[in-house]
Amino acid sequence: MPKCELLEFFDAPTDQPFVIEHINEEFTSVCPKTGHPDFGTITLRYEPRTMCVELKSLKLYYQSFRSEGIFYEAVTNRICQDLAIAMSPAWLQIVSDWRGRGGIRSRILASVGPIPAVWARG
Repeated sequence: MPKCELLEFFDAPTDQPFVIEHINEEFTSVCPKTGHPDFGTITLRYEPRTMCVELKSLKLYYQSFRSEGIFYEAVTNRICQDLAIAMSPAWLQIVSDWRGRGGIRSRILASVGPIPAVWARG
């Protein structure tokens, strides 16, 4: 199971609104139907209220999905929910881009809060 307890946070450096974007180009999970590995890119965008996620802990959290049998949609929504609950950001968006299989590529978006139009398209 993915491990939320791996996530660590630090105080946002300012009360001024700003946006953070982190991109993980080496995300891996397992297809629950075939047992084959799924490879994707996870983009996290958010506007912190009071705290930010620490990058090493985010990497370890992402790695906890490596042997997890989970569909693309569930991965995307799970990450979105876990981070939203832990950080309570003004808004948060997760975009998962999955490498093609059988000629089909997938992109899944999940969000919490009112995302500014400039970021809404993913």
